[in-house]
Amino acid sequence: MDPFDDPRLTAMGLFAEVYTGLSSKIGATLAGAGLSEVDFETLLRLARSPERQLRMSDLAAQTSLSTSGITRVVDRLERDGLVERRACATDRRASYAVLSETGAERLRALLPQHIEDIEAWFTGLLTENQLADFLGALRVIRDVVRPCATAGIGEVSRAPRAKTG
Repeated sequence: MDPFDDPRLTAMGLFAEVYTGLSSKIGATLAGAGLSEVDFETLLRLARSPERQLRMSDLAAQTSLSTSGITRVVDRLERDGLVERRACATDRRASYAVLSETGAERLRALLPQHIEDIEAWFTGLLTENQLADFLGALRVIRDVVRPCATAGIGEVSRAPRAKTG
């Protein structure tokens, strides 16, 4: 067998091509909302986390950014009023990134178009069974190559709740 025709190379190549293509298609919507891909990922991870918050270390692990990298992202999002920082009540070395109401509103405004983009360029191209199989396969791979991708999700938050009203 020709080593250049290895199906593992094909799988990796197709995956990279799909990711690059999807990023370029979806990136325009994010840019139109004034967000980079990493900004959007950070906000969405916070929005989908318990109490819309994550410890900074867990957020770094989930995004594959270094702690200094996620600090810069959160600093920028905090300046824009999209994220707030909250000290951990039980560990003074730790802090939480918390999605602000302004950040949640920005996401709410963006999500309908983002979901349309996903449907048009990704999930809508697959049958229901293909999508279910694909999601299962992605989770198997993700759990091996990025076991920290769900860091902090299962934990009950130890941060004090924000007061409303």
